[in-house]
Amino acid sequence: MLQFEKSKQLQQLPKQFFASLVAKVNAITAQGHDVINLGQGNPDQPTPGQIVKSLQAAAEKTINHKYSPFRGHPYLKDAAAAFYEREYGVKLDPNSEIAILFGGKAGLVELPQCLLNPGDTILVPDPGYPDYLSGVVLAKAEIERMPLKEENAFLPDYEAIHKDVLDKAKMMFLNYPNNPTGASATKEFFTETVSYAKKHSICVVHDFAYGAIGFDGKKPVSFLEAEGAKDVGIEIYTLSKTYNMAGWRVGFAVGNKSVIEALELFQDHLYVSLFPAIQEAAATALLDSQECVAELVKVYEGRRNVFIEGLRALGWEVKAPEASFFAWLKIPAGFTSESFADHLLTHAHVAVAAGNGFGEFGEGYVRVGLLTSEERLGEAVERIRKLNLF
Repeated sequence: MLQFEKSKQLQQLPKQFFASLVAKVNAITAQGHDVINLGQGNPDQPTPGQIVKSLQAAAEKTINHKYSPFRGHPYLKDAAAAFYEREYGVKLDPNSEIAILFGGKAGLVELPQCLLNPGDTILVPDPGYPDYLSGVVLAKAEIERMPLKEENAFLPDYEAIHKDVLDKAKMMFLNYPNNPTGASATKEFFTETVSYAKKHSICVVHDFAYGAIGFDGKKPVSFLEAEGAKDVGIEIYTLSKTYNMAGWRVGFAVGNKSVIEALELFQDHLYVSLFPAIQEAAATALLDSQECVAELVKVYEGRRNVFIEGLRALGWEVKAPEASFFAWLKIPAGFTSESFADHLLTHAHVAVAAGNGFGEFGEGYVRVGLLTSEERLGEAVERIRKLNLF
């Protein structure tokens, strides 16, 4: 059988960070151990029933067995516009300021290819979602990392970025609530971001994947709530986390008309939009009662409290996340991020994600996903206690 070599572009793609974690977990599990896997970000709750029923009914309609319009059905864009006005007070033109996506990740990987030419510069948060880098490599663009440090509340310090870098940069990724740190951003920060973006002609792409998940009564802020945000960029929203629809692969981008047009043009050449029954179900999710979202946030907040309070009782000085379903924990002395994650997996059978997998400035931390029951999180704390690390 002939073996065909991968293209140079594919060979240059970054290695999937979570693949090695999965392999390690599988190896321990194969030995017969019960692993509490807190290392990945896959929501563990089912999709709310009314959304599933909407899909079931829509799948029966023969019209939905045909091709969708290339850029999606207008009713889903209308629903996204209604959602943004209701939740954030942001008005959007469904025809020109909204693009339907095959999940948020698709948009994040596509956008650098839509807007950047080989050699162009993009600003990327560090630590940050590893798949931001995939689209940058495919676009043959250059990465400049923005350190997210605890002393600056895990927000980028624009004043610390060299003027020459800002002048070269054409695009910027941001993500709040943040993966992996669980940090939140304020409207004032986004206003500052708009000012910098206008000054240096940078397109801002805000990844709002965890937009529904805020704790202690604080609702996460949309980038588009900042005055002038649509002038300089877009926001990507996914239904994966808000409605436990990760496997459904549906999201949307909202904001700057020129960016939305570029994104839709690019997708015209890749897809014929989403299965229409999923589009109907997504519209149901956005327009129906949001009680399921409120209940989900309560679940995550309860898990956060059990886990963080348990770790503090061990003597581990950790900070509670403000939002998202991740906790970002500073590791004890004597370990690297990877060696500590390996230690927990090997000796406590608790899997966490090493912080250096999210970038250079993730070293010294591990990320924990609050994606199992309070009982299992309590068991994880008990297993860690027995290691006598604190």
